[in-house]
Amino acid sequence: VIVASYLAFLYFTGIVGLLVGFVAFMASQAPTIIASARQTATVIFLHGLGDTGHGWCDLFAQIKSDHIKYICPTAPTQPVTINMGMRMPSWFDIYGLTPNVKEDEAGIQKSARQIRDMINAEISNGIPSHRIVLGGFSQGGALAIYTALTHDKKLGGIVALSSFLPLHEQFPKACGPNKDSPIFQGHGDADPVVPYRWGVLSGEHLKLFASKYEFKTYKGLQHGSCQEEMKDVKAFIDRVLPNDGKL
Repeated sequence: VIVASYLAFLYFTGIVGLLVGFVAFMASQAPTIIASARQTATVIFLHGLGDTGHGWCDLFAQIKSDHIKYICPTAPTQPVTINMGMRMPSWFDIYGLTPNVKEDEAGIQKSARQIRDMINAEISNGIPSHRIVLGGFSQGGALAIYTALTHDKKLGGIVALSSFLPLHEQFPKACGPNKDSPIFQGHGDADPVVPYRWGVLSGEHLKLFASKYEFKTYKGLQHGSCQEEMKDVKAFIDRVLPNDGKL
């Protein structure tokens, strides 16, 4: 089992300076795997709380496809309430780990705007939105789901691992065109951090309006990933972003 630590105190030292230009800086510094053949697609994958993009970039290097560029940005460092206000890479503040706890709506929306800017940067570089997959693990998966579902351009797909649907009461009203995009959600049934039942409940809500949704359980998996799950992620990505030479 390849465990992505939820509370690893790793800091991304490249993030300094002014908020102005932050998105461009984050994109330029994000661990990235450049396509080894002609690039026709992009995967943007968001790490969990307290982590960085480097570990996930290493994992995608093991399952990469030649026509796809993989971007694994690192979140800004900020205090996190659930961790006694300690500063760590975090996409938004977290107050608790239950479905009905208070949520940092402003922080979620702020990070969603930054990720949308990254998506738009790929579009400006010639990759159509429907050839972009947005995904993430844990907190990053929650942000990926929210960002994709509220985005105004059709994406190629959504991946959420060991994660949940944030601000769930806003859906399906807040949905854009990506309620019809393929969604893959994976979760370990032994997860002690984001409880498996929370993932299941999120999936049940998503199935009410998402037309191409799939959920897979990984028996005995705690809060991390494993070879079986990464093989499934690769299969999903290769299916929604086929190497057919088309943009």
